[in-house]
Amino acid sequence: MANPRILVFAGSHRAGSINTRLAGIVVKELAMMDVPVTQISLADYPMPLYDGDLEAASGQPETAKALHRLITEHQGVFIASPEYNAGITGLLKNTIDWVSRIKTQPSPWKGRAYAIGAASGGNLGGYRGLLQLRQTLGLGLGATVIPEMTVVMRAGDAFAEHGGFKDEAMTNTMRTMLTRLVDEAARYVR
Repeated sequence: MANPRILVFAGSHRAGSINTRLAGIVVKELAMMDVPVTQISLADYPMPLYDGDLEAASGQPETAKALHRLITEHQGVFIASPEYNAGITGLLKNTIDWVSRIKTQPSPWKGRAYAIGAASGGNLGGYRGLLQLRQTLGLGLGATVIPEMTVVMRAGDAFAEHGGFKDEAMTNTMRTMLTRLVDEAARYVR
């Protein structure tokens, strides 16, 4: 069976984002697993704040349509999500909201597997924001979100100079998550 294609992005496009760094580690690990992987930045898909009146007047942004198409070209998605005030970033929520408004098939939520992770300077590693993201994707949109997550606590000291993690247990946790993501996404390869 062919390996599934995995899309990777962070819910932040801030310069020096630790979640973009986490996404980069995931990309490197997937490449070492010989899994076709695509990394994007949400900075390349700018969208206005979602507004139903704006949508009625102008339709969905072309960037939302392009991201919708890109997601549907992959069988798996990993999102590195920063935690803002115990939730997900406005950027990520707005992106999800716009993409969810596009009703063309196939669905970007169903028929593929999602994995989520977060890096944070705090002791919870972005865990509270991941709960909100899991609810939005799974309950709100019907996506399959695997149970394994990568949570990087005290991220300011978690990353090694070579681009991985200092802690081998963290590396193993991430690898377990990615193995499950690839296995679940493989179910959707046609």
